[in-house]
Amino acid sequence: MKYALITGGSRGIGAAAARLFAQRGWGVAVGYCRSEAQAQSLAEEIRLLGVPAIAVPADVADRVQVERMVDNVLEKFCQLDILVCAAGISHVGLISQIDEDEWRRLFAVNVDGVHHCCQAVLPHMLGRKTGSIVTVSSMWGQVGASCEAAYSATKGAVIAYTKALAKELGPSHIRVNCVAPGVIDTEMNAQLTPEDLAALADETPLGRIGTAAEAAAAIAFLASDEAAFLTGQVLAPNGGLVV
Repeated sequence: MKYALITGGSRGIGAAAARLFAQRGWGVAVGYCRSEAQAQSLAEEIRLLGVPAIAVPADVADRVQVERMVDNVLEKFCQLDILVCAAGISHVGLISQIDEDEWRRLFAVNVDGVHHCCQAVLPHMLGRKTGSIVTVSSMWGQVGASCEAAYSATKGAVIAYTKALAKELGPSHIRVNCVAPGVIDTEMNAQLTPEDLAALADETPLGRIGTAAEAAAAIAFLASDEAAFLTGQVLAPNGGLVV
C-alpha cells in the first residue's frame, strides 16, 4: 500500500485528491490548518472505505508545525510515498493596495509552505530512494493575472521550485511535478460573483469552469506509477484558458 500526505486536504482540490487517492487504495493523511472538523470528517469518510486515514494539523508557514505533522504521519503509517502540497491562500486586489503583512503571509503559506513540507519529507524519501511530490500552483503562476500580482508571484515561485527540485532529486528516484489549475469551482473562488464566473467560463475554450475532482485527477496521475517517467513537469487542467 502507498501512503500520501495532502496539505490543504480538508477542502477544495486537496479534499478531492484525498478522496481519489483513497478510492485507489492509498492511505491518506489529511493535512489541515483551521478546518479540523472537516478534516476529521473526511478522514472518517475515507476509513469507511477500508483505507487508513488520519487528520493532521499544521500551519504550513510554520516549519516546526510541519515537521511535527510529518513525524505524526510517519509514526502512524511508517511510510510516506507521496506528498501533495495543496495548501494555499489567495489575494485579489491592486498591488498598490496590498500591505506588507498580506504580502508576507501569501509567500509564507504558498511558497515557504511548499518548501517546509518538501524539506520535512525528504529525509524519509531519500532514505528509501523513492517518492513522488506534487505541488499545486495556478495558471496565474504561468502567465500572471491583473489584480493578482502577489498571488501570481507566489504561484510562479512554486513552478520554479518544482522544476529545480526535480533536477536535484531525480538521481535519488524522487519525482517532483506540478499541477497548475485554471478556474476551479472551490471555496477559494467563491469570492467571485456569478457574473465573473460566467465571464471566465465564456473565456475558457471548453466553455465552463473546472471541478475539484478534475484537478485532483491531474494530481493523482502525476503521483502514480503511470507517470513514472515524468518529473519537473507542469500539468495544467484549465480548459484551454491558458495554452
